[in-house]
Amino acid sequence: MIVMKFGGSSVANRGQIEKVLAIVRSARERAPVVVSSAHKGITDALVNAAKAAASGELDSEQIAPIERQRELLAELECPPDLLDPFFAELGDLLRGISLVKELSPRSLDYVSSFGERMSVRAIADFMTRNGLPARAHDVWELGFVTNSKFGRARPVEGWELGCREAFARLPADEVPIVTGFVGKNDAGEITTVGRNGSDLTASLLGGALAAEEVQIWTDTDGVMTADPSVVTGARNIPHMRFDEAAELAYFGSRVLHPSTLLPAMSSDIPVRVLNTNRPEHCGTVIETIAAPNPSATTSIAYKEGQSVLVLRTTRMFAQVGFLARVFEVLGRHRVDVDMISTSEVSISLTSANRPGLEAAAAELRADGEVELHHGRAILVVVGRHLPERPGLGVRILQGVAGAGVNVEMISYGMDSINFTMLINDADIGRAVAVLHEMLFEPSGPETKPGPTA
Repeated sequence: MIVMKFGGSSVANRGQIEKVLAIVRSARERAPVVVSSAHKGITDALVNAAKAAASGELDSEQIAPIERQRELLAELECPPDLLDPFFAELGDLLRGISLVKELSPRSLDYVSSFGERMSVRAIADFMTRNGLPARAHDVWELGFVTNSKFGRARPVEGWELGCREAFARLPADEVPIVTGFVGKNDAGEITTVGRNGSDLTASLLGGALAAEEVQIWTDTDGVMTADPSVVTGARNIPHMRFDEAAELAYFGSRVLHPSTLLPAMSSDIPVRVLNTNRPEHCGTVIETIAAPNPSATTSIAYKEGQSVLVLRTTRMFAQVGFLARVFEVLGRHRVDVDMISTSEVSISLTSANRPGLEAAAAELRADGEVELHHGRAILVVVGRHLPERPGLGVRILQGVAGAGVNVEMISYGMDSINFTMLINDADIGRAVAVLHEMLFEPSGPETKPGPTA
């Protein structure tokens, strides 16, 4: 068995879904389980409709996701009434939100779920009519029971047994087309695992079902040496270790959801990232023990929209437990820290949670002088051989400085596989371009072979 996840761009229209059909048909002997995202743009339209309903502006926004889905049904030549029950349910839900003028996390998950629930039914219908028997399934029908953390739900302990039993009952002659991104809690309330979470759904199912591998089908040739939208010369990385891919996913790589790799790592199931538009390409295989990579570096990633909190106080000096107090405040305001640097009298830390950081800053002013800065980006160079190359960090910083980019913070742990810098959002393009030229292009100083792992 293999689990094949197709993202929104892979199921965006009939042309793309025809490619998906051909890919799944070619894998039929491997017992594929297909996990699908919503059609491209539908989830954004649903979220906008929910927000508009909460503000009382219902009519025009409500129509957008329904009309786009109707257009896709017509493109696929599905029965025009295939999704009428969903359109009616969605309309009732948005009207209810507009009446109370309140959009709770639970209601937002409910609205957001319609994208995947509608797409799997349209895709299954299209595949069946084109010679590949398929059936749509909401993932909760297959044992995917979650907790009640709306917007970031995770499966409850022991869910895997129910999942395996549910899949064992499915007809062997049909391809399951399963909703990604969504779930249900024990109370029967719809939850989501977070935006772009269909990758995570696929990885969790792969682990539960002991799949041969999990395939993530997207619109790039696997994981790349940099964001192709920023660096036109970005190259494919054929083999990666889980720890390298996890660092890249967390620090902004657009290919994988940050949590995708955890279930695969714990089950030791390879994750293969492939291009729906070029299925013949080898893509990237991510596994525990990867093929040797002679380059010092693997890839460059960035994570924009960071805010920085700087706390300066002499009360830190030789004070046991001061940092514990700071992190207790951050924890209460749900601030997830990405970078941190400390001295005897100051702390600098970053987070993408601006509201939480602002709330924490108000409390921490009782302990010293606090500054907040916004519009920053984390820029990270990942490579399994970074600790083995003396002076590489210096050359990275020189390269960034040569591009006229100021580095405001640095983080590099002992034996770390990532070298992390904080820069201005506006400088991402220049910094990534110069680093890619230096580290990955033939004339760069770091492209010559080095020691293997």
